Order: sequence, then C-alpha cells, then structure tokens
Amino acid sequence: MTVLIKGAGVAGLAAAFELNRRGIAVEVVDAAETIGAGASTYAGGMLAPFCEREAADEAVLRLGLSSADWWEQALPGEVIRRGTLVVAAGRDSRELDRFAARTRGHEWVGGNRIAELEPDLAGRFDRALFFREEAHLDPRKAMAGLYAALLGRGVRFHLGRGDEPTKTRYTAVVECTGAAAIASTPGLRGVRGEMLFLETSEISLSRPVRLLHPRHPLYVVPREDHRFMIGATMIETDDEGPITARSLMELLNAAYAVHPAFGEARLVETGVGIRPAFADNLPRVLEREEGFAIAGMYRHGFLLAPAMARQVAERLCAEAAAAELNPSLRQEAIQ
Repeated sequence: MTVLIKGAGVAGLAAAFELNRRGIAVEVVDAAETIGAGASTYAGGMLAPFCEREAADEAVLRLGLSSADWWEQALPGEVIRRGTLVVAAGRDSRELDRFAARTRGHEWVGGNRIAELEPDLAGRFDRALFFREEAHLDPRKAMAGLYAALLGRGVRFHLGRGDEPTKTRYTAVVECTGAAAIASTPGLRGVRGEMLFLETSEISLSRPVRLLHPRHPLYVVPREDHRFMIGATMIETDDEGPITARSLMELLNAAYAVHPAFGEARLVETGVGIRPAFADNLPRVLEREEGFAIAGMYRHGFLLAPAMARQVAERLCAEAAAAELNPSLRQEAIQ
C-alpha cells in the first residue's frame, strides 16, 4: 500500500507520520514551496483540551486528551507540560466564573500561587484558573521536526507543485489541504485568525496565559528568544489580507492588560490564517472516491491532528486488511 498525502500542514504531516509508523508507504505533495505554509504556521500550539471545552463540543476534549502524548512520542522533548493559566482583570472577574463553570480539569489559585507559577505576574491578578494537565509546543518547530523525521524514514515530499506525482501508483489519497478545500467541500467555511509576535526581555512566562474579556479574549504563548505569540481573533470571513488596524490595536491592548511590559515590546511579526470549519466547528474524516480527507480543523489543528491522523490510519489499515482477506474487494490503484 502506498498513500499520497495532499497538503503539508499540521494535518497532512501528522497523517503522514501516523501512516508511516504503521508501516504504510507515504508520499506528500503540496503546492507551496515549504511545509506549513497555511494557517498551521500561525497557530498557538496550545494542547489545551480542557480550556477549549469552554467554547467547543465535548468531542474536542475527548479527542484532544491524548494529543500531548502523541506529540511527545513523535517529537521527544518538544512538548512543554506546564499547564495553562487563565486570568481576568478585576472588572471582568465574572468571566472567570463563567469559564470555570463551562470547563473542568482546573483548580482555583489566588494571588500568592499566581506569583509562584508566573513571578512576573505577581500582584497583577487576584485569582486565576490553573489547568495543570495542559501543555503546549512551538508549531513551527513541531512541523519542522515531523518533516525531518519523515525524510529520515524515507518519505518523499513533492513541494512547490499542485499536481500529483505521476510516476507512482497510489492505493489511496488523503486530502489535507486546509482552507484550499473550502470551495470544494460542502458546509466548510473560512474563519480568519490574526496573530502577532512581540519580543521583549522585560517579561518571562513559563506557560500559555489566557486573558478573559467579554469582547477581546486573548492568549499569550511564550516562545524562545524572548518572543511571545499573541492571538487570536476569530472573524467569519475567508479574507486573507493583512491584519487590520482594529485587530492589531485590540491584541496589543489586551497584551498590555496582561503586563505593561508588552507596551514596550518590539512587534516583530504579524500573521493571518484562514481556518476551515464546519458549522459545529468539529473536524471530520470524509470519504472520497480516491480515499479520505481530513477537513474542518478550525482552531484545533495541533490539538486534534493526532486524533484525525489515527482515524485515517485505522480506516486505511482496515481496508487493507479486508482487501487481503478478500481480493475481490481490492480497488484499482489511482494514478
């Protein structure tokens, strides 16, 4: 069996890795010159199933619980397991109560404990929610790691080309084309997410910090080299244009509310990603004539890509086993 993966974002790379480690030959094709050229490169990388449950279906929690373990097995040492801290300004304290009522897996912490967890936030918040079991990773490093691992396992990549390689016959094709699938997949829509990177040595954080706000909630994810990923808006549009002035101001104001040092930080990067989503904001493994598609990852790419990859791998392995038992069920390979 040889499977072609269309798309080298987080869903495609995770699917390729899962199939490859089950002994299935894989090739990957992408129209972009590099891996992760879509929304994946602007992801927060938070493996936070409990927090995401606040505004998502129970399935997101269930499917995401094993995500950190999958990433750790795939890329040892890249997963940072320090939990998530959820805070709110004093005037928005009710937002914390609402968030707590809609989630589980947290503990209430007071000002002294906040200072222990994040010394640079000492005295800034009276109480917070601490989700001890959550984790995060750097999306760009994670995708580069999967790419290197797959190359080392002999997986062939065809980057910078939108057509399928023609010299190999494929048993199945798995589409993981992200926002590019919106036009051809019924019910799939685009949700715009905007983010920015700030750089400052005046503040240090050990874990993602989520700031609750009635209109402009925000998360701050620490990266290496004194950088912080600040995100993200959710706008119902598939416009891929540059970040808007309004969004930039909202994100910067919210970051300043977390810590005034962000007001003196250097703005080193902004980005926009279109997240494909279905009406219920849950991803799906769809059947295609030539195989399957992973679609509708929404804002849960790194959290749910492992679960979607496992589903595809299990279905392909089941089909292969059935074909071995009954050769009459074997489908013709696809050019």
